[in-house]
Formats: sequence, structure tokens, C-alpha cells
Amino acid sequence: MIEVHHLNQSRSRRITWLLEELGLDYRVIAYQRDPQTRLAPPELKAIHPLGKAPVLRDGDTVLIESGAIVDYLIRTYGNGRFAPAPDSADYNRYVQLLHYAEGSAMLPILLQLYVGRLGEAGAPLHPRIDGELANHLGYLDGELEGRDYFVGDDLSGADVQLSFVAQIAVAGDGRARYPNLARFVDRLQARPAYRRAADKHGE
Repeated sequence: MIEVHHLNQSRSRRITWLLEELGLDYRVIAYQRDPQTRLAPPELKAIHPLGKAPVLRDGDTVLIESGAIVDYLIRTYGNGRFAPAPDSADYNRYVQLLHYAEGSAMLPILLQLYVGRLGEAGAPLHPRIDGELANHLGYLDGELEGRDYFVGDDLSGADVQLSFVAQIAVAGDGRARYPNLARFVDRLQARPAYRRAADKHGE
């Protein structure tokens, strides 16, 4: 059975949700961060030496990086669903957005999180981080103008990957600032497979 090794307050929801969309059997193995250091416990390094989460184990295949996991699951079990054909006009856009989610969009979000812990010492960095956040989130909101999903007319792995960024974007007053992302998040979270993943493993 497929295993998802999940660390609390990490981005494993995307993986359990996609597994529900694919109708696959899986189990979640949960780990807790150290309350002081916020680091993963050493047990997670027994699955992968970096001790990162999520980790997917499918037989002899062990993968980290959510983009790689999403790509693997769709290629292995998608049967043509959740990704455009490699020779289609949408494919390059799909691959770009699949990698953009963690490669670019998450950086200012993480910087905001870490710099926020510095208190006054981090104050000089906030204008630059806020500008980068507005740039990336505005870009994503614009990419959804007039469309329900980022690629094509139905859910794809790119939407799964970008879901976490979109959810962060519309938290608090972000719903009014990024209305297309707000509609996107509402649409995703209403999907039966998303609800199943949330009901089984928490929001």
C-alpha cells in the first residue's frame, strides 16, 4: 500500500487529496515537529535521509518533493487524467506551473514566515517580501482570470500543487484582494475528494 509520511504543519494535504482523486488506497504515517526547534523528528530520516515531508513510499519507490510526488502519481496511476498530453499545447504551461508552485511562489511565503519570527530585527526586510508576495499572488490571480483551473478545463496536477499557495493567499483579507484565487480555493475545497482527505486527516 502507498504510504504518505506526514509531518504536522507541512504540505502533505496536496498528496492525500490527489490520492483521493485517483481513488488509490494509502495510509498516512504522522510525525510531530519538535516543539522547540520546529524540526522533524529523527524517525523521519529513517524514511529519507533529509527528514523532509511529505515523503511518498510506493513499494521500492521513495520520493520527496511534492511536485515530484504529484508528477509520479499522475504518470503512474492517472490513466490520462490530471495532466495534459505531452504533445498538447497546454503541456508546457502545466509543467511550468507544477514547478513554479514550490520553485518560486513559496519563497516569499516562507520568507514572510521566518522573518516574522525576528520581530523588529526583521522589519527592514518586510517591504521587499511584501512586494514579492504581491507580485507572485497577483500573477496567479491574473492567470485565473476567466478560467476555473490553471491548465485546461479541469483539475490538473498544477492546480493541486498551487492549492497551498492559493489557500495562503486568500487567508484573512486576501479574498477581496485576490478574488480569482478565492473562487479557485472554494472550488477545490468543495471537491468530494478534497473533503474526504480533510475528513480523514484534518484540515
